[in-house]
Amino acid sequence: MAKKELKVQPYLAPMPVLMIATYGENDKVDVMNMAWGGICDSDKVALNIGADHKTSENIRARKAFTISVADVPHMAESDFFGIATGNKMGDKFERTGMHAVRSAKVDAPIIEEYPLTLECEVIIDDEESGWHRVIGKIVGVLCDEDKLDEKGRPDFARLNLFAFDQFSSGYYAMGEKVGQAWNAGAGLMKG
Repeated sequence: MAKKELKVQPYLAPMPVLMIATYGENDKVDVMNMAWGGICDSDKVALNIGADHKTSENIRARKAFTISVADVPHMAESDFFGIATGNKMGDKFERTGMHAVRSAKVDAPIIEEYPLTLECEVIIDDEESGWHRVIGKIVGVLCDEDKLDEKGRPDFARLNLFAFDQFSSGYYAMGEKVGQAWNAGAGLMKG
């Protein structure tokens, strides 16, 4: 098959749809939809945020955030968190009708409707070239009990997650298991 050279774009797919929740002034809840982030170590996450976002301001001030994974039942609210900016819309979170409670482990809110949340404290906070790069240490993980498997682990299919496709700006439901990691390629080890 012939390959065609494309214009340089951030063409990696799928991208996670991460909900970054922080507190602003007067404990005001702010949530941002972000795709440019993810796990960077067994107990750490990395975020790449535009430095002018309300979320960046809140992270600098509070040194904490939570990350929730967006699920299909809350796609409209999750997309809205990416469309609206907390810098211009003071009631951004309230408009969604979602609910937040204070984390017991970090100075950040937990959005009750999302099924899986990582509670993170900032360990690296760096701004360069207009980007805010943050490394957070995961200090707590919360998951809805009905989203756990029989061994007490989050069940990917039950989480009902969706991913972001940067090629077409689409959202795609995830959940079909197509293989077992560290097993699907084991046959190639022989010989």
